[in-house]
Amino acid sequence: MKKFKTILWVLTGFLILILGLVVFQTTNSKGNSTLITVLMLLKGLVLGGIIAFLTSKKLTSSALVISESTHTIAESTRKVFEVVTAEGHFNEIYNHEETTKLFNFIPSKKKALVIVQAKLLVGYNFDKFKWKSNDDLKTIKLVHFPEPEILSTETDYKYYNIEEQFFNLFSKDDLPNIQQNGKKQVIESTKKSHLP
Repeated sequence: MKKFKTILWVLTGFLILILGLVVFQTTNSKGNSTLITVLMLLKGLVLGGIIAFLTSKKLTSSALVISESTHTIAESTRKVFEVVTAEGHFNEIYNHEETTKLFNFIPSKKKALVIVQAKLLVGYNFDKFKWKSNDDLKTIKLVHFPEPEILSTETDYKYYNIEEQFFNLFSKDDLPNIQQNGKKQVIESTKKSHLP
């Protein structure tokens, strides 16, 4: 279907070209140069419009190609014995603002407002427990019971406002640093909260 449309447009352009030549020959024999000029200009405009339409159609009709690939690599696995006793969901508004002065005179700011949504699991890591066993009595005694700790932190970041100025742009390292600082802030808030 696409080839048929292209062939049809080429034939139409060719017919317009032949029509222009015929008009040129008939008017040229009579010696009317202004009419020839006007007709040639009209023919050029029509042909230019057709060519522009065809090329723009061809350029804009190209399909968007997205290529994605992933590779999962297991970095490490280990056995753990952890018991979760509390789960907390936190939203932290983290405001990052950095100001530099250009030529020690003109201030230039960059700002980021980030909502850090975090899920924290608090509990006990049994690797930190201290046990004492007595083989003769066949008993195991718990000697040290540690305080609960944060076992895992899952975070999600939503950037609500990013402002930067021409001479103070965010670099590729700035956003991960902002995310790390936001995560640290959530962990500090968790330690001050009512979670055990």
